[in-house]
Amino acid sequence: MVAFGAGATVDDAKSDPIVEVAAGAAVNDARAQAADRANRAERTMDTSVSATSADSWVLPLHDYDIVPQHAVRSSLLPKGLDLGGLPEGTPFASVHQGIVVQAGWNGAFGNSVTVDHGGGVKTVYAHASAVLVKVGQQVGAGEQIGLVGNSGYAYGTHLHLEVYVNDAVQNPMSWFSAKGIDFELEIEAQPAA
Repeated sequence: MVAFGAGATVDDAKSDPIVEVAAGAAVNDARAQAADRANRAERTMDTSVSATSADSWVLPLHDYDIVPQHAVRSSLLPKGLDLGGLPEGTPFASVHQGIVVQAGWNGAFGNSVTVDHGGGVKTVYAHASAVLVKVGQQVGAGEQIGLVGNSGYAYGTHLHLEVYVNDAVQNPMSWFSAKGIDFELEIEAQPAA
């Protein structure tokens, strides 16, 4: 039993060293996250699908969610990035200029488009509801090449994006980041629902 009187005190949580350390760590973490967001927001490279410069790398679409990938065995995990939360038929664009080397039905990828950007770099856009380009067609950065869908071996409407360099699959988040494309920054920039 604690008696509250002239000599009894209860420690103030603000003066508790453990609480102070935990609060300081939370503030530092929040500051670090805010600084990271500000740093990414200061980038000047145009990542809009409307960019037209020949050397531009752009987002394939906007207003997406990054869909987590799940599989029973890790060998079944897709090797790309799934962009969902979009209505079927949403247009998507080429991330860079190049030549279409595949367009149409592509097995598990369903309707897909593969663009050869030169230098051994290719991008694959899968599960489209419609393909808007033909093999051999030259496309520019930001040019519409298909419509988001659910074709092939897909679990819902989304755009599956893969990057290959010399036929070796790349981690799309880090690879595109090196080109100035930040998929997570786009999500942070979306207005809250």
